[in-house]
Amino acid sequence: MKLVKPKKLLKGDVIGIISPASSVKDFTRIEKGVKYLEKLGYRVEVGKNVGKIHGYLGGTDEERLSDLHEMFGNKSVKAIINVRGGYGSGRLLDKIDYNLIKKNPKIFVGYSDITALQMAFLKKTGLVTFAGPMLAVDFWKDEVNSFTEEFFWKMVTSSKSIGKINNPENEKFYTLTKGKGEGNLIGGNLALFNSLLGTPYAPDFKNSIILFEEIGEDPYRVDRMLYQVKYASNNFKDVAGVIIGRFVDCYIKDKESPSLTLNDVISDYFESLNIPVFYNVKHGHIEENLTIPWGLKAKVNSIRNIIEIGESAVTS
Repeated sequence: MKLVKPKKLLKGDVIGIISPASSVKDFTRIEKGVKYLEKLGYRVEVGKNVGKIHGYLGGTDEERLSDLHEMFGNKSVKAIINVRGGYGSGRLLDKIDYNLIKKNPKIFVGYSDITALQMAFLKKTGLVTFAGPMLAVDFWKDEVNSFTEEFFWKMVTSSKSIGKINNPENEKFYTLTKGKGEGNLIGGNLALFNSLLGTPYAPDFKNSIILFEEIGEDPYRVDRMLYQVKYASNNFKDVAGVIIGRFVDCYIKDKESPSLTLNDVISDYFESLNIPVFYNVKHGHIEENLTIPWGLKAKVNSIRNIIEIGESAVTS
């Protein structure tokens, strides 16, 4: 699939807000997030179904899908930022008009449950999307994290090459295996990525750099998801490199039960690979969060501790 890059965001452009997964309990977070975007000089259009609640979903499938289609079809909307993750994006995949998205490529931002949409867009349309800050998670706070903020806005407003990706304060990545690799970035939340395997919406592993993050999963559940990825990727032989982001709160909750640690599990799957593997990359459910442009070609060099993207994520 040929990659399709969205156009860069300009001051005065319209940013659409949708909630294709779960809703928020505190609607003031959306209001504060909108004010933040407007303060930066953007106009904002909130989807008509944002704020609705249908069980654990942000509205019915039809309502959430309607907002998604409307924002991609609206010519004045130049970027779409998701309210939050949660659950429910995967329920929409077989109902989406992918031709509409392909004809109207736009900046599309989110992470966690939004992984399902982003990987499906990449597979079906080639659209480059962004695992980055969300409205009611990151942009509603009185003080948005400066590292997250600066890295994200630079990526979606500049058509210059991205270059090296660094942790905050140039903290080094932890190297599990040494080597060099080059491939297209795929991945996201491990559980959501795992749920796509064996479906028409899973991205291709061939010549890929795969990046994972996770939250709130016991080590045995991480273990189970990783062996499925391992088998799906031909024992990682189809993968050119692995980047492991932050696995937040992924420890055994019952201290009385015997368990491998998260580090044990990670070591079992990755330390023996003949491809470069990085650990401790600042991406995931954390405040200091590197935005990841899915689909772009990245170079990883774990000998020199370098992750580099030699192109822009957006066009002029």
